[in-house]
Amino acid sequence: MSDTKGPVRIGVLGASSYVPTTLLNPAKGNAEVEVSAVASRGLDDAEQFAAKFGIARAHGSYEDLVADPDVDAVYVFVPTSMHGMWTKAALAAGKHVLVEKPFTANGAEAREIADLAAKTDRVVMEAIQFRYHPLTLRVEQVIASGELGKLQRVEVNLCVMLGNFKGNCYNYDFAGGAMMDAGSYVVNMLRTFGGSTPEVISARATLQDPRVDRAMSAEVRFADGHTGRIRCALWSSQLFRATAKVVGERGALRVISPAAPHLFPRLSIKSKDGKRVEWFSRRPTYAYQLDAFAGAVLRGEPVKTTPEGAAENMAVIDEIYRAAGLPIRVPS
Repeated sequence: MSDTKGPVRIGVLGASSYVPTTLLNPAKGNAEVEVSAVASRGLDDAEQFAAKFGIARAHGSYEDLVADPDVDAVYVFVPTSMHGMWTKAALAAGKHVLVEKPFTANGAEAREIADLAAKTDRVVMEAIQFRYHPLTLRVEQVIASGELGKLQRVEVNLCVMLGNFKGNCYNYDFAGGAMMDAGSYVVNMLRTFGGSTPEVISARATLQDPRVDRAMSAEVRFADGHTGRIRCALWSSQLFRATAKVVGERGALRVISPAAPHLFPRLSIKSKDGKRVEWFSRRPTYAYQLDAFAGAVLRGEPVKTTPEGAAENMAVIDEIYRAAGLPIRVPS
């Protein structure tokens, strides 16, 4: 059980334009958390961000925020290649950590942090937000119930359009690439819906530069014999595509927006029991994720996106890169 009494005072590493969506807006409706500090690589940037969003304290370095005695937990939203080093720094300072996906630059670094986290009483959680939405929980329940029968095939797609080719997500030195970004979600879906961590059979990349993928597809096989496929992209001819399909011997289910189920919270199921559609909450996935993080810190409640799971996720991503003939990413 944590020694934090609440609310959980969260400090943000990285004044990203995504932070309002992923943390600040959900925090407004959560009495168990308080976003109390932000750090950027320059004090001016941090102060401007803090003033704009009503954050009490601004730090001009990541080191200062990690050392802040009035911060209980750190939200790591720096470039991916730095996730590992700042997660370790936060743990060394006795902080709980919410790490934006992907967890680390590669599987070896993820394994190192998972082993480190296992030796502490601090919460370390990867921000794979869709895992906390009721729709995703229901998909897991339907699969576990046996309604679909023995699994045969799992297919997941997440193709988006990010045209800023100078952004961090396309930068190899910052551990960028489609597999690292959208791929973190689809691999987690594949493992969650498939029931275990699969073996990578083949992979094919569409390149932005010789080391960075803007799209990736891969075929996998699970130990129980069923197969799977993922497709992810930051820029591809498919424009936007987000689907998940699970096929068993006696039925199938389909989700239209699996990575952001609150946007189209519809689950369709076809089995021997007939066809049906189930609808779910439009409450943002990030709000459910923040509930889970606060519950873990304050009451020791279990989380679904553990360091151990993150290490398995990163190991699959590494294997997909190798199968596609690309180098795995390295920490800063």
